[in-house]
Amino acid sequence: MKTNMKYFLIISAMILFSACNKDAYYSNLSNDDFVYNNPDFSGGVFTPEILWSLGRIGETTLSPDQTQVVYGLSYYSIEQNKSKRELYLINLKDNSTVRLTKNNINEYNPMWRPDGKKIGFLAADNDGIMQIWEMNPDGSDMKQITTESSDVTNFTYSPTNNRILFTSDVKVNKTTKDIYPDLPKANALIITDLGFRHWDTWEDANFSHIFIADYSPESSNISNITDIMPNEPYDVPMKPWDGIENIAFSPDGNQIAYTCKKMTGKKYMTSTNSDIYLYDIASKKTTNISSPIAGYDKNPVFSHDGKMIAWESMERDGFEADKIRIMVKNLETGEMTNYSDGFDQNAFHFAWFTDDKKLYFLSGYHATVQMYSLNLETKEIKAVTQGVHDLTSFILADGFAITNIMSMSHPVEIYKTDLKTGETNEISFVNKEMLDKLTLAKITKRWVTTTDNKKELVWVIYPPNFDSTKTYPTLLYCEGGPQSTVSQFFSFRWNFQMMAANGYIIVAPNRRGLPSFGQEWNDQISKDYGGQNMQDYLSAIDSVSKEKYVDKDHMGAVGASYGGLSVFWLAGNHQGRFKTFIAHDGIFDFVSMYGSTEEMWFVNWDLGGPYWNPEPKNSYSGSPNLFVKNWDTPIMIVQGGKDYRVPETQAFEAFTAARMKGIDAKLLYFPDENHWVLKPQDGILWQREFFSWLDKYLK
Repeated sequence: MKTNMKYFLIISAMILFSACNKDAYYSNLSNDDFVYNNPDFSGGVFTPEILWSLGRIGETTLSPDQTQVVYGLSYYSIEQNKSKRELYLINLKDNSTVRLTKNNINEYNPMWRPDGKKIGFLAADNDGIMQIWEMNPDGSDMKQITTESSDVTNFTYSPTNNRILFTSDVKVNKTTKDIYPDLPKANALIITDLGFRHWDTWEDANFSHIFIADYSPESSNISNITDIMPNEPYDVPMKPWDGIENIAFSPDGNQIAYTCKKMTGKKYMTSTNSDIYLYDIASKKTTNISSPIAGYDKNPVFSHDGKMIAWESMERDGFEADKIRIMVKNLETGEMTNYSDGFDQNAFHFAWFTDDKKLYFLSGYHATVQMYSLNLETKEIKAVTQGVHDLTSFILADGFAITNIMSMSHPVEIYKTDLKTGETNEISFVNKEMLDKLTLAKITKRWVTTTDNKKELVWVIYPPNFDSTKTYPTLLYCEGGPQSTVSQFFSFRWNFQMMAANGYIIVAPNRRGLPSFGQEWNDQISKDYGGQNMQDYLSAIDSVSKEKYVDKDHMGAVGASYGGLSVFWLAGNHQGRFKTFIAHDGIFDFVSMYGSTEEMWFVNWDLGGPYWNPEPKNSYSGSPNLFVKNWDTPIMIVQGGKDYRVPETQAFEAFTAARMKGIDAKLLYFPDENHWVLKPQDGILWQREFFSWLDKYLK
């Protein structure tokens, strides 16, 4: 992989706005071989090609003087089936935008050096290995500063600017070839415990460790690299999705707080009990500071004076969707305080205010995600922002925050948010011109009464140019998780704007088991699969289908993960409501799922234990395969071959059952995708098959 290491291009905000004019925009930006999409906007509504042409904003970082924002921006090439990531800078004084990088490589994880004189980031070297690089704030003088033999996956500077911390894989365990060096061509795994595969990868004897190194700002050189977890068979960050948020430097740069679950094998795969560890650089001593909390403890954040640490904490071991609490420990006294007592919402993504008297965080409320503040003296929690949107992250500054915000109508954009008023003002506008060319769907919410007389929030999305005098085919959207809110997310696969653009009304209920409506609502689904949450789906679709513009004779149900499970269950219990179904990576048979999935705490908690020794109250009686005798409706089943959470055999079993019953069925199988569909051409194929199937039965 080659690099063009000295390139700098200033773009005015008006040029950035015209991103959809590919000939004008990209001819100025690109001198590599990446092929940008040029979608057809003539229809005026979302198409798969338009969706995959939108820019995707990634990591965002604020300069130490709070005047400049650097962010990563990716575009996907449908033709080349890959993405291109570059770094951009916004000047907050006039909101002008500068493109900092223009290379044949992708740049990730921008990070301002504490003195503001350099921007660090991750990019591949000539051998394709991810390394730490630095450049000037204007994009010039790019320099590689690490030469690791395996990918650097995360990094950060110490606040004192004299150390760098990074993570990289280290071989700890023996492989089959290590055990039998005289059999170099043997191809086998020797497995003696659980944890042999996770999410979409097999255990390979390597573990992600934290490294610290001395750093010279004057020369941008590092030295004395030290693994602070030598020979430990544990991962930091935790797999499969955690990142640098798992790790924090103390303000004086002398200590490192990190998240880790120091377990292996069966114990690791049956427990969620991660802890916060404090590593002292001088003494090389590591201390567990979150014990004896039994559940997840994650993402430590030091106060500015270094006297306190806040982190996200769950109480119950084995329950990955437990309430996320605000836990603060006084490092001088050892006192640990739970500030979430009386606050019936999750709290995550913490940041200390400059005086250390307030803690800001994100929390879901009624299917949106907002910013909140906690006064540590009074314990009062207040909402800072309001609105129909999801905040995905923020960076705290003096009087304002830089926030990443999305909604069902637009992907993530960068905003400047006033901490006093909560007012948000967009400053990135990456996709503005593209979206301005489209007629978007109207999104409304209604509260539906459930079968047990509770209120359920349901999003209803109408086709562009909706006419209430006409009738429309309608889709019930079933959310995954199972504890995952139908919030204001913008999905690049399950995209409500896309569904509506194809002429469908979408009914998206926040059924039982979803966060942001209190812990009781969230907890109810556990050990009740096939129970009240399924009735919540039916309450939602029955309520909306009373409207005269809903074509009750042409309704379908679609969903992925737990949503796919829901579709399989509804296929045997819908009493003729639906004319077709689409299930993606859904659980079909609870018994075989228990024996083939990888994170055992999930099935232990939500199904009520193993099938051979279930608790008195358990979910096995709600397994969708038990209702196949009632299946009589066409169904399309989608599955990823690298999905080890819901293994491919679940889809194969369901498809076989449908065909053996003589039901019209289709199996769409992606050998190289996991629980999601991530490649551009696979994604577009998914959309085409999705709507082709729906149109066949609903139009």
